[in-house]
Amino acid sequence: MGIKERHERDRESVRRAILDAACELFVADGYQNVSIRKIAERVEYSPAAIYSYFPSKDDIFFALAEEGFRLLHTTHNRYLDLDTLPPEARIRTLFLSLYEFSVEHPEYFALMFIDRHVPRISREYERFAFAREMKTQLIVEVQRAIDAGVFSPGVHPYIAFRILSAAVIGVSLTRLSGRLAPGENADDLIRDTLDVTVAGLRAGVTLVSKTDQCFLNEPESEAFAAPASPQELGS
Repeated sequence: MGIKERHERDRESVRRAILDAACELFVADGYQNVSIRKIAERVEYSPAAIYSYFPSKDDIFFALAEEGFRLLHTTHNRYLDLDTLPPEARIRTLFLSLYEFSVEHPEYFALMFIDRHVPRISREYERFAFAREMKTQLIVEVQRAIDAGVFSPGVHPYIAFRILSAAVIGVSLTRLSGRLAPGENADDLIRDTLDVTVAGLRAGVTLVSKTDQCFLNEPESEAFAAPASPQELGS
């Protein structure tokens, strides 16, 4: 290995250590309570050294969020071969992948979906095109279910997407925050939650939620909405 390759390997190793330390601190202490100095202390580097890798704490978050959404995209892509499934089953399967992501990568899920103080990814939306594509695919699947007569024709596809996302994120947050009831199984709860939500959309339950967004033309929007943090929800 040459000097240049060794230098690049060492630099990537330090960058990885910074990201891992920052992710742990962000999740444990909350994004707003973590400083560059605190991250530097964790990896035993000077703050100046951290700045040579990342210009700001926000840049560290964006790097972590990009990794997180790519991992979510990987989880989501397990189910791309869905052509043999009916529309309703495709929706259950695809939204279930978001829950599975929270199980397999809880630190990333907490950072991306729970901490309300992290920067909005709309500031760096060019880096998250694949996340927007995934969101659009989910909404298109909802529209297919409407077109196939599975869901009520009065259902707005974006509103249905929001309801399904909120249901999945809610169960994921319940599990991650340790608020499951004694004997309750989160895997069973997420399936029941999706079944009930899908059944409501199928039955044509009147929805009062409104939106002014056109989901096919919203580069400034977030990929998903973040719920309140466990601290804000209370114990």
